Amino acid sequence: MYTIAPVAKDVSRFDLTRSVVCRGLSQQAARPLMAISSLHRKAPGEILFAEGDEADSIYEVLRGTVRLYKLLPDGRRLITAFVSAGRLLGLALDDVCVYTAEAITDVTLYRYKRTAFERLVDEVPGLAMRLLAVASDELRTAQERMLLLGRKSATEKVASFLVLMAGQQGSDGAEEVAIPMTRSDIADYLGLTIGTVSRTLTKLIRQGVIAIPTANRIEIRDRDDLEHLAAGETDRDL
Repeated sequence: MYTIAPVAKDVSRFDLTRSVVCRGLSQQAARPLMAISSLHRKAPGEILFAEGDEADSIYEVLRGTVRLYKLLPDGRRLITAFVSAGRLLGLALDDVCVYTAEAITDVTLYRYKRTAFERLVDEVPGLAMRLLAVASDELRTAQERMLLLGRKSATEKVASFLVLMAGQQGSDGAEEVAIPMTRSDIADYLGLTIGTVSRTLTKLIRQGVIAIPTANRIEIRDRDDLEHLAAGETDRDL
């Protein structure tokens, strides 16, 4: 079992404006959630929880990026998601974690005691509907990933990934997108090899669709073209 040392036990550190769980709730309705929460930080490479651990907590990411992955029987890694601010982790039906959550960057998060959190779902007005909205968003993301892995070409997958990252960062109109994960991470997420990811990025650079000023940032130079590529709506030879 992996442990996370709290930043502070003072629940006054709970910030309603940053909490997706409490979005739309009144101060009074959110107070019980404050009482069962604690603020934590994890450094890059540290594990929040591992596959098979007891699912005794629910986590809300406030800042940073987390990779979720499963290890296949032959040792290969399958990354199922990259989680950033505004997402919940640990909403499991079973008593054990079904995936591993590992910090990619410095991560700040709230941690809620699971048993107490589940009790509050029935007691706090509006919390059940708030969780339904969060779960619906998670389902949409899972459906998009199924499409991503199913019928798309390598170019469409990489383009879709860049569009997804821009959307997650709330930067639909921005020119630069932070890409804190490694090329290996991207490959494991898209079901490609590292070489294919690198070659596809190079082709997108050559075509003027993107630029890579630094290893962890990608500049989107032609958003319309990138979105068309992601949707398979272009005849461009990539």
